[in-house]
Amino acid sequence: MFCPECGSTDKKMVGNICIDCFLKDFQMIELPKRIEVQICSHCNSKLEEGKWSEENIPEEEIIYRALERNIKIADEVTNEIINLEIDQMKGTIAECYVEVIGEVEGTQIEETHESEVKILKTVCPTCSKLQSGYYESVIQFRADKREIKAEEYAKADEIVEKTLIKQSKSDKLAYCPQIAKLKEGYDYYIGSLKSGRKVAEALKENFGGIIKESPRLISEDKSTGKGLYRIWISVRIPEFEKEDIIKYEDKLIQVKGIDKNRVVGVDIKTNKQHHIPLKNMGDIELVKKANEIETTTVISKSPQIIQILDPVDYSAVDLEMKDEYSSYNVGDEVKIIQIDYYTYLLN
Repeated sequence: MFCPECGSTDKKMVGNICIDCFLKDFQMIELPKRIEVQICSHCNSKLEEGKWSEENIPEEEIIYRALERNIKIADEVTNEIINLEIDQMKGTIAECYVEVIGEVEGTQIEETHESEVKILKTVCPTCSKLQSGYYESVIQFRADKREIKAEEYAKADEIVEKTLIKQSKSDKLAYCPQIAKLKEGYDYYIGSLKSGRKVAEALKENFGGIIKESPRLISEDKSTGKGLYRIWISVRIPEFEKEDIIKYEDKLIQVKGIDKNRVVGVDIKTNKQHHIPLKNMGDIELVKKANEIETTTVISKSPQIIQILDPVDYSAVDLEMKDEYSSYNVGDEVKIIQIDYYTYLLN
């Protein structure tokens, strides 16, 4: 066929022209002369297609990715190899070279292109929230019908810190910008609701108790007209503690353990173990604190009776012998609790 541009009749034709004339003006890739990339100056995340990435990647890698994202390869190109190079940095502008080797209609060709990548330093929405002390949830750490002890506050602080460190691997708002130390308890302000709920669960897992959420309207989104809420999360730990005596369903039970869902205890009359769901915490009555348990001595023992010394007036108190008391000997120290003028021997 005859090439209308060069007159050649013995060359491969591409459409209506020969391969040489086709390649003369052909470009394997299209690449803008200038590319702009927005990068958060605090966390190095970048804005792509209207969304901020969560990747904390080096600036050099961001430049290479910006070049790759803006390269458009012509459909006719096959077996392409693209080499990217940052020639030099001038302030926030990277002068780059892009070399392309590929095949077009069986002919291998090379191209070199130049482009500038300008880094625009800004602040992403998440870092903007962090700088302003933004929070989505407040954890209200409280105790039911008692004051929280200093060691409980210290333990709670440790739990909050450890939970947020763990959460921060996937949640940039896993932080606590403020702790309000009130008479009734601590309020932990947590950046995100997701991490706030994790903190509440961790506190409950360690102290037991009940979690309740209360949303509060704080403002209105002017663009959508929808209400903006913050969530107050109450973590109310039990009035009773380990070794206290409680009353539940007419049973007197010594608390042996508290976890996030239940109380584990022993009936002081029958020595039987009981599990009480913490959702029934309102039905549990504190009868005696652990510091009211007294120590006394076994003064005599028979198959029917075990006799102990009253620690107040030093009189002899006779208690019915039970299997669990059989290992006690005269002179042994034992724990007792007095409830409604009756003395219970504790294991």
